[in-house]
Amino acid sequence: MAGTRPEAIKLAPLCRAARLRPEIDLRLVATGQHGKPFDDVMAAFGERVDGNLALMEPGQTIEQLADLIAADLPSLAARLRPDMLLVQGDTTSAWAAALSASRIGLAVGHVEAGLRSHDLTRPFPEERNRVEIDAISALLFAPTAESAANLAAEPAIRGRVVVTGNTGIDALLTIRRMINGWTLHDNAVRTILVTCHRRENIGAGIAAICAALQRIARRPDVRIILPMHPNPAVHGAIAQALGSTPRIELHPPFDYPTMVQMMDGAHLILSDSGGLQEEAPALGVPLLVLRDNSERPEVFASGNARLVGTDADRIVAATFELLDDPAAHAAMSQPAFPYGRGDASERILDAIEDWHATQWPGSVAERAISYRLPPIQA
Repeated sequence: MAGTRPEAIKLAPLCRAARLRPEIDLRLVATGQHGKPFDDVMAAFGERVDGNLALMEPGQTIEQLADLIAADLPSLAARLRPDMLLVQGDTTSAWAAALSASRIGLAVGHVEAGLRSHDLTRPFPEERNRVEIDAISALLFAPTAESAANLAAEPAIRGRVVVTGNTGIDALLTIRRMINGWTLHDNAVRTILVTCHRRENIGAGIAAICAALQRIARRPDVRIILPMHPNPAVHGAIAQALGSTPRIELHPPFDYPTMVQMMDGAHLILSDSGGLQEEAPALGVPLLVLRDNSERPEVFASGNARLVGTDADRIVAATFELLDDPAAHAAMSQPAFPYGRGDASERILDAIEDWHATQWPGSVAERAISYRLPPIQA
């Protein structure tokens, strides 16, 4: 079950791989949170949503959405009778679905398990969500050895932990192969790609980031591209602060293939996104992380990223260093793959099959029978 665009990006390659395994009947049920952007991501991979709960309503809070998911999932599970519910990441919808599944005795598999900032307030509620999802999961798909070590250190973990890599890299490399290579920068003008949307940055954090971007944009040798998150609190603040700033281009959210092109062609990325922390190393693009902490320490160990927070002076200084010091830029531009090389989906499916075989011993053909699910009713 999934509902947000980032979840679609990370689950689309898993769905694609599962379609090639006749012994697995995977059904993707959408909550309806991100609507068309979710469907567009799936379409980019030639995939589809098997059912849409259409739970979103105007003005709805995440708490209200969580209540609706908790109410709807038991009846959906009763119709489908699946062996396992898969959730991805740390959204409140993933948390609500996992809790509801656990209450009715349905096994939970957590894609991207074990990420930890070790601060329940940053990011909130994401850190709480992933801790609680992991505690009730039967299968925990850790993207790295470090995330697996986090799980090993937590007494509440009872499920089977498997290091798989991150399906986000599967998605990135798949789309990169589909699109033509290009570049957004030259020797005279370098493109800086910027994204910011984290809940903890709304307000003072975004204001400081915008102040830093205004200073960076005074340079004639840069072009700043900023796709704005649709959250009104984010979109409105950025548009008001930067809407008339020369050399800063504000855009609606890019579709995923376009975003991959933008990342791949950028000279430098500034972002508070979790997904970009995984993607930038694989593309060999230096990344400045606009957060005070991160649950992805691997990207800093690889040398592809720096944690700069939201202090305007610090952001400007780090950006100017990478613009003016070719050696510093080159040191952060070597492609690295701390989150896998694009086979996480296959590893996850292998682990699911192994788990299923221990639950229902028998031949592959016999086990395949229990994978066949009935159609999802509208």
